[in-house]
Amino acid sequence: MNTINDTNFQFPKQKALYKGKVREVYTIDDKHLVMIASDRLSAFDVILPRQIPYKGQILNQIATKMLHETADIVPNWLLATPDENVAIGHLCEPFKVEMVIRGYMSGHAAREYKAGKRILCGVSMPEGMCENDQFPSPIITPSTKADNGDHDEDITREAILSNGIVSEEDYLVLEDYTRKLFQRGTEIAASRGLILVDTKYEFGKTKEGKILLIDEIHTPDSSRYFYAEGYAERQEKGVAQKQLSKEFVRQWLIENGFQGQEGQQIPVMSDEKVIEISNRYIELYEQITGETFVKAATENVLERIANNVNAFLANH
Repeated sequence: MNTINDTNFQFPKQKALYKGKVREVYTIDDKHLVMIASDRLSAFDVILPRQIPYKGQILNQIATKMLHETADIVPNWLLATPDENVAIGHLCEPFKVEMVIRGYMSGHAAREYKAGKRILCGVSMPEGMCENDQFPSPIITPSTKADNGDHDEDITREAILSNGIVSEEDYLVLEDYTRKLFQRGTEIAASRGLILVDTKYEFGKTKEGKILLIDEIHTPDSSRYFYAEGYAERQEKGVAQKQLSKEFVRQWLIENGFQGQEGQQIPVMSDEKVIEISNRYIELYEQITGETFVKAATENVLERIANNVNAFLANH
């Protein structure tokens, strides 16, 4: 299967190319962004050596669906998805923070809690909680947006404002949008038998000063989901939750001695493991969207993307 590891397109009126951990973003004529979802897999802020078939298509199509399903409450950057792996939208200046919101004490929050911490990003976490318990109300725990693949770092609301990373006026909008999106995402998940545990949102500002939701939302790369059925029973028994997220990749890495720390070796991922992860991502897609996943043709995937993007740009 052909996977997308790296792209180096030259689109008409192309001004810049930014390569993130998973997505590659082309700036067109200081007006549009062309975002290509690769099949790269990252965990612990490290890009792993093997690509996962159909992962980029899955992420792009989930994000597209979720952006459409939230556009009535929060304006977003998306204009079109001319290819299974491509989203095209408005050029924005990104805010240098990621708005992380947590409904449950899981993942990073749980690891910090186990280490004895009761304050995360300046927000108190109640005593006596168990891993995967629901917070009394969702908490926003922002992180700084790292450049060049560095680790994102927790930051407090106060530090964001006092360091002038975001103005107070804009930050109030980001908080409001974050809570609205999480509420809608929770409702969408519940309709599909899922619990939206935690997620992150990114925002940007247009030249005209309008704040837009950017990048992608509610995908398994940016969000954690539990299956609603059996959640309470599993919590009562103190057993792990059945979840839909990239956490299964992180757990496999941890079991094999890797957490992204200096000196640690990335474990070898067999062909069988790659296919297993691909199938898990397809399961994620179908559970989150309620739709059957249709695999795109990948024989000449880069040519396919180039043709579809060029056709869109020629008409806009």
